Amino acid sequence: MSSAAATPRKTARQRGDAGGQGGGQGGSARGSSSGLPSWLARLDSPVTTYYVLLSATGVLVLIGLVMVLSASAISSYVATDSSYTIFFSQLEFAGLGLLALLFASRLSVSFWKRVAVPCLFGAMGLQLLVFTPLGASVNGNTNWITAGPFTMQPSEVAKVGLALSGGAVLAAKRRHLGRFWHVVVPYLLPLSAAAIGLVLLGHDLGTVIVMAAIVGGVLFAAGVPTRWFAMSGGAFAAVAAYFVVSSTNRLGRIDVWLNRSQCQPHDEQLYYGVCRQPMHGMYALADGGWWGVGLGASREKWQWLSEPHNDFIFAIIGEELGLPGTLVILALFCVLALACYRLVLRSTDLFVRLATAGIMSWIVVQAMVNIGAVIGLLPVIGVPLPLVSSGGSSLITTMFALGILVSFARQEPGCATVLAARPSVVRRSLAILPARRRRRG
Repeated sequence: MSSAAATPRKTARQRGDAGGQGGGQGGSARGSSSGLPSWLARLDSPVTTYYVLLSATGVLVLIGLVMVLSASAISSYVATDSSYTIFFSQLEFAGLGLLALLFASRLSVSFWKRVAVPCLFGAMGLQLLVFTPLGASVNGNTNWITAGPFTMQPSEVAKVGLALSGGAVLAAKRRHLGRFWHVVVPYLLPLSAAAIGLVLLGHDLGTVIVMAAIVGGVLFAAGVPTRWFAMSGGAFAAVAAYFVVSSTNRLGRIDVWLNRSQCQPHDEQLYYGVCRQPMHGMYALADGGWWGVGLGASREKWQWLSEPHNDFIFAIIGEELGLPGTLVILALFCVLALACYRLVLRSTDLFVRLATAGIMSWIVVQAMVNIGAVIGLLPVIGVPLPLVSSGGSSLITTMFALGILVSFARQEPGCATVLAARPSVVRRSLAILPARRRRRG
């Protein structure tokens, strides 16, 4: 009796499994069981974050190379008698950045945990070299190391160190994050304060703002009480205000931002001083209009707009490619941010979540500060557009940081298994070749 009863139950279960499989196949053809199209349902794949990070990074770097070639042609020719010098240099940096991204993406999460704090200490050691004879000033900011043809901005490495060390330290203190001193020591004091303070001594306020955003992003993802942000934000604002009022150049930029009408074309001394970048940036965007003047046809890059291939490359994008070009850049940064946010939500490792939040804050805030300055929403601070602007230190370290995120995405539940199950392009090609030869035979 029991055997006879068990048989129908087993058969019903098998029928249910078969029906579920059939329903799944039907859903893949018509859409998911929730009514979503199949292409949208596939976004829930464990490899989505991995591929979106790689794709958005690659597209931004490629657009950046094209626009650096266009925006730097005149400045490069004036300086070196060749329109391609700056572009070839940027192309080399992109190649090094690609190697850095691939190297970082193959390392494990446990490795990044081990090197997190040493990475920040190493960056601070490099930052100290800025105050030696190896240091160099650019536009009033002492934030560079030069040794012959080699130049480096160590504060870019400090950004990576801040994100990783924040994730490592706060993950170790996860049970005590509601207590003020467990958050302050040792991440805020002395680690973050020392790293940011060294950059601040070099008067690079733009980089300091981005570094503060990294610290804020890590603390926010860690669930630190909001009232502490108000306290630290007030202290940071007071320090920033002091450095603004103590610098004639920064004070002039703030004045231009608040009262842009003072920049008049007939006043040459004012028009080609602090007013030059914001006004010609606006002219570039206005000339571009809806559809742009065409790739390579910018007028402002003819020695009118300073830094057309660096801090104000977004203005050249708007002038040559119009509104669609600028919207594509904004959309790509949004996609990159959403991929980082997805990684934060899906990861089960607190270190990965915090470090990802720090790197996401770095890239998003720096892009916002750069674009905001170009379109007039923010004063000109002097930070490059990540992955797009010309500059080796920024490009290589940003791609390296994104390589770290790719390594995190590989550890997302199910991602490594799916990637391992998918044969590479080379293996697929080698598998096809013998079959073709057999057919010919």
